[in-house]
Amino acid sequence: MRRELDCAGHVLDLTRPCVMGVLNVTPDSFSDGGEFIAADSAIEHALAMEAAGAAIIDVGGESTRPGSEGVTVEEELRRVLPILEALSQTVSVPLSIDTSKPEVMQAAADSGAGLINDVMALRRPGALEAAASTGLPVCLMHMQGSPKTMQNAPQYGDVVTEVRDFLAERLQVAENAGISRQRLILDPGFGFGKTDPHNAALLRGLGEIAALGAPVLAGLSRKSLVGRVLGREMSQRLPGSLAAATLAVWNGAKIIRAHDVAETVDAVRLCDYVMTTAAGVD
Repeated sequence: MRRELDCAGHVLDLTRPCVMGVLNVTPDSFSDGGEFIAADSAIEHALAMEAAGAAIIDVGGESTRPGSEGVTVEEELRRVLPILEALSQTVSVPLSIDTSKPEVMQAAADSGAGLINDVMALRRPGALEAAASTGLPVCLMHMQGSPKTMQNAPQYGDVVTEVRDFLAERLQVAENAGISRQRLILDPGFGFGKTDPHNAALLRGLGEIAALGAPVLAGLSRKSLVGRVLGREMSQRLPGSLAAATLAVWNGAKIIRAHDVAETVDAVRLCDYVMTTAAGVD
């Protein structure tokens, strides 16, 4: 079944799983903080990700790593708007804005963003109304707590059930606010208020979230889960990240958010080929 999202005139085709390239324009992101603050560097990296096969590029101006404090609206706007404006004239794939602030959502939409990626699932005051007013697709993510506190001993009775139920509730809230289900994406929030066993359970149970009827986004690239389980530093986490991406696609994810785009595109494409090729072919 063909499924496409209209991202401000750019089409995101979700018939097959695809890769979202990460572009952090922050000094303190967990894996690439400070690398792409300069506009020239950010544009060069975005073009490289597009050439490597990224179907969408996610621009973020506020770190949501564990323990992060956040930034003001003004600072976030200062970081992301020039990049979005430049990229909207440079790349041909849709642009996503990674933000929870309603003011940033609206300004980003006016500057070329085609999708809103909100780790707070539109729970900040005014975010629901702001997202609806833009007419853009929205990704709703689960997070227990806030970035500052989320890894302080997170607890669940049944993590898959609780995350699924939260996302089902946010789907309904968004629909009631005028954002149609056809414009919504769900993200279980790997690493956002979850221990390694919680993340593993979510990865195994991703099909339960996909069963809600909206495309699922999975962000596992370079996460601490990979580092702790495999004993790898940040620069050594690519193989584990690819394994996690493959598992996510196998279990129903349609969008894989990744830093290493070319390698992840290969992993996703091969996984999709195996999943969709008819059995019994000699």
